[in-house]
Amino acid sequence: MKNITDSFLSLGYWPYAGSFGFNTDILATNPINLSVVLGVLIFFGKGVLSDLLDNRKQRILKTIRNSEELREGAIEQLEKARARLQKVEMEADRFRVNGYSEIEREKWNLINSISMTLEQLENYKNETIHFEEQRAINQVRQRVFQQALQGALGTLNSCLNNELHLRTISANIGMFGAMKEIK
Repeated sequence: MKNITDSFLSLGYWPYAGSFGFNTDILATNPINLSVVLGVLIFFGKGVLSDLLDNRKQRILKTIRNSEELREGAIEQLEKARARLQKVEMEADRFRVNGYSEIEREKWNLINSISMTLEQLENYKNETIHFEEQRAINQVRQRVFQQALQGALGTLNSCLNNELHLRTISANIGMFGAMKEIK
């Protein structure tokens, strides 16, 4: 009993707070802090949470409406497809009644048309290959000519004096002019 009364008496002897400071008693401060934080969260978060839930509800309702519209569209398409199927079945019955001669004729016409198209494509392919070969050959010729010309000019520049150099340039200009006229 003395311990209990001592504990109550010790509560009366708390020192007065002269300034703010940190309370390091974890058991005394955490429940207060948690209750304040939870109170603030509930007070301010209730509106945000209700807005989020309302937005979610609207999205769900919109999704349901969209799915209903899509379902109705799918039903309409299904009905159209069924009508087309019936039409095609009637057409197939008509072909069966008339026989397969028209189908055979169309088949041969299609085969002939495709073979002609393939032949034309083969000709176009061969022409394109020939054109690309010629272009590649011309490019190689041009590069070889340029490299030979550069090599010859390098050799001539290192071996010739000014007078011989000017005569060589004049002769090359004449050759280029003749080549240009030929082209």
